[in-house]
Amino acid sequence: MGQRFYVETLGCPKNQVDSDKLIGTLLADGMQPTDDAAQADLVVVNTCAFIDEARKESIDTILALEDQRKRGARLVVTGCMAERYGQELADALPEVDQVAGFGVPVTLGLTRGGPTRSIAVSSAKVPSFDLLNLPRPKSTSPWAYVKIAEGCDRSCGFCAIPSFRGPQRSRDIDSILREVDELEAREIVLVAQDLASYLYPSDLTDELIDAICDTGVPYFDLSLQHVSKPLLRRMRRWGDGDRFSSRIAHIRGREPGAAFRSNFIVGYPGETEDDHDQLLRFVEDVELDWCGFFSYSSEEGTYAADLDGIVAPALMAERLAELRQLQDDITARRRDELIGTLATVLVDEPGVARSHREAPEIDGIVEVPDHLAVGEFVAVRIIDAMGPDLVAEGVTAAATAGV
Repeated sequence: MGQRFYVETLGCPKNQVDSDKLIGTLLADGMQPTDDAAQADLVVVNTCAFIDEARKESIDTILALEDQRKRGARLVVTGCMAERYGQELADALPEVDQVAGFGVPVTLGLTRGGPTRSIAVSSAKVPSFDLLNLPRPKSTSPWAYVKIAEGCDRSCGFCAIPSFRGPQRSRDIDSILREVDELEAREIVLVAQDLASYLYPSDLTDELIDAICDTGVPYFDLSLQHVSKPLLRRMRRWGDGDRFSSRIAHIRGREPGAAFRSNFIVGYPGETEDDHDQLLRFVEDVELDWCGFFSYSSEEGTYAADLDGIVAPALMAERLAELRQLQDDITARRRDELIGTLATVLVDEPGVARSHREAPEIDGIVEVPDHLAVGEFVAVRIIDAMGPDLVAEGVTAAATAGV
């Protein structure tokens, strides 16, 4: 058997796409994948550096895989943490053979103690080894992420991503369509560091709303982060709760079946009780299908790192719990309202499917009969709900006539 590789991916869907493209290059080099790190000749950790918790997970994973790898195997660290910390990371982890920043090929060619360089996207030309436009293997599931851009042009007060992912550069449509064809997936989920540049309410034109609704997948993942106008300005972001509510109402008027998700930061420096109450009222009034709430994490080099008005961790946790409980109740209620309705779902695996209301890996699922074919779109009737998840039964073609 030829040489084998193992890839561990941490963080967001964008990292998963990058890992898929790394895997494509390793397969092209004649290597074979393995699910057992202890059997691999090359062990790759694609790291996340978004917040402190993610960085700790990355370090723990690197050290765990160092213990597991076989004698003579090569350990390579890549991804956001490798790009952001580069030589600092290499010095702190001498057990790592290579710290490969963006644009650095991951191979077996270097030996322990070889180069540990990191190319900063923000200050370098687009590298010849450009993950954004490399080919990918065929998708192993009925759906797949496709990254349509890299980097971000915004300067949000809480975010360090532009400092190591660089300014936004979009892919051309032909390259995106080519990748979609290569994946052979039934559903494509578009991702980017700043996909919100296409879906932020200020950029969400009527034409874009119509285009999304016309796909048959009216799912809107809106990057809101908060609703208090003063706090949003302190975050260096646009908008306020009234504008956001108005835009969401407009979309629901155009497409009553539209699904909505957003994420909110809790405990950003200067967040007052009034700011928190505004967010609670917004969440209660607007009733988004899905919400993520995250505690603020101070990031070195960001605008917010030097702000006053630090929110105590205990208060932050209290606010998080209040918002999460409120949203759990809303999500459960909205899911209950779907009982008795018909839906078209994509079967992801035996017994598990999703309609247009559920994004993969992050939202709830639809439980379906095991005999429904994986990778097929099928009509079902929702017969029960269990919190974020639905239960459905298959229906005949006659039952869906006219729907």
